[in-house]
Amino acid sequence: LPPEWGGVRCNSQLYPLHAFKAGSRCMREIVTVQVGQCGNQIGARFWEVVSEEHGLDALGEYKGESDYQLERISTFFDEATTGRYLARTVLTDLDEGSLLSVRARTYGALFRAENFVSATRGAANNWARGRYAEGAELMDSVLDAVRSEVEMCDSLQGFQITHSLGGGTGSGLGALLIERLREEFPDRMVLTFSVVPSPKVSDTVVEPYNTVLAIHYLLEHADACVCIDNEALYDRCNRQNTNVSYGDLNQVISSVMSGTTCSFRFPGTLNNTLRGLALNLVPFPRLHFLIVSIAECPYLLQRRTTPTVNSFFKLSYQLFNGLNVTCATDPRHGRYLTAALTARGCVPNNEIESLTQRNSSGFVDWIPDSAKVSVCKIAPKDSQMSATLVSNSTVIQEVFKRVGVQYDFMFRRRAFLHWYTAEGMDELEFVEAACDMNDLIVEYQQMQDYPGENKMDDDDVDAEGCGF
Repeated sequence: LPPEWGGVRCNSQLYPLHAFKAGSRCMREIVTVQVGQCGNQIGARFWEVVSEEHGLDALGEYKGESDYQLERISTFFDEATTGRYLARTVLTDLDEGSLLSVRARTYGALFRAENFVSATRGAANNWARGRYAEGAELMDSVLDAVRSEVEMCDSLQGFQITHSLGGGTGSGLGALLIERLREEFPDRMVLTFSVVPSPKVSDTVVEPYNTVLAIHYLLEHADACVCIDNEALYDRCNRQNTNVSYGDLNQVISSVMSGTTCSFRFPGTLNNTLRGLALNLVPFPRLHFLIVSIAECPYLLQRRTTPTVNSFFKLSYQLFNGLNVTCATDPRHGRYLTAALTARGCVPNNEIESLTQRNSSGFVDWIPDSAKVSVCKIAPKDSQMSATLVSNSTVIQEVFKRVGVQYDFMFRRRAFLHWYTAEGMDELEFVEAACDMNDLIVEYQQMQDYPGENKMDDDDVDAEGCGF
């Protein structure tokens, strides 16, 4: 190879660096599926953000200046024969209105026309309609579109799902989709970005029913779930803007998704794949619900009048102080099981090394080296430095408890239950889903109360097994 090309070794062979610009055999692709109105709105904004970061214009043509923008672009984009890049995504909804709005957006040309899959009657905010009635009729068409995207992948690593747990389509159809993906692709990873409803930002009274029923399927079929809370997003946006709309919330969610997936899209040293992310963050199969903190959110920086932060120490303080978490919880009330921090921009190595030592008191002491730090040199657009913390914390149980209390108030009186049973559901499904979520809360509490290694007595060691 000419020396000026450089090269990358893959499968015991050396390939020129420019060969990776159009998608490499070494790259591992992720197919995104956007479900429901919420899932399609935040997904559309996510594609706008990552397109700008990879130097793509609204037509999918490359206008960037850095080789890093193209090195792993095939993870989320597929290069067409015309040289344009198209998003690896399937958009589905039981009401075609949200899909029409996505297609009419500035970046609507990024999506293949055959990947828009919709029905006409909607789910009416009813989980049972999304899961058993309208969603079941549409599922074969959705899976056909997904298979078509998978066939264009050289080495599929998994799926990324965006949906809401409060609506009928996002929760019902989303639950059915995740179940079918697990059946058809059992060895592929499934990561979800799930928007949890909140009483402060609520569209329908039956959101607790839909959420509990959806979590029951996420527990069984998903590998990792990033929980995003409307209440936390609203409070954060409200600190800088009194007139907060769903568009503002979607902008922040897209920044969260961009920060979480940047290690998949750009060169780095940690969590380069979905499986690597889950391996570092999920110590037990059922405890795979994650929370995210983001410091120096690019969208909020545009509305802020105070100076931007230029120190990684200050960035890390923002991540761990609880004000920038995308769930309405305070991580200081729980314990971190694991965490992965990705810093973007020019970050000094000496500040990275001291990060885990400064915040070690918030982590459980029976998982060694539970905090991982990675650096991505590509900063977000309009920002010199940013950081994202994806963590598995026991404080997530507060979100489930809040939803569970609202669920119990209605279910004890069987309020609104007839709308679900009329679609073919059995009342026992509600009981099973609620028990499953209560067991999850207990498991997180047990992990929080579990004694450290130095506090275990001889009986505990005998019960747990032989030590080394």
